[in-house]
Amino acid sequence: MKVTLPEFERAGVLVVGDVMLDRYWYGPTSRISPEAPVPVVKVENIEERPGGAANVAMNIASLGATSRLVGLTGIDDAARALSQALANVNVKCDFVSV
Repeated sequence: MKVTLPEFERAGVLVVGDVMLDRYWYGPTSRISPEAPVPVVKVENIEERPGGAANVAMNIASLGATSRLVGLTGIDDAARALSQALANVNVKCDFVSV
């Protein structure tokens, strides 16, 4: 059986939706918080990745298609980090800052 994959390089995709910067905190836990039944984490590493529609746009770009993202962001460090992360993987962003 022969499978032909689409020519993603010829595609242009517009993604419109909720954009966010996902943050993952890594580290050991040694106790449970006295205020709530949750573990207290000693943060040793923080990882940030595009989330929501930003993740979709990034995945489209990774296939070789032209990806453009439209969404709302704040005027803060998270928005700047998200814009930079997407620029690094060739996603064109049109953010409306609110």
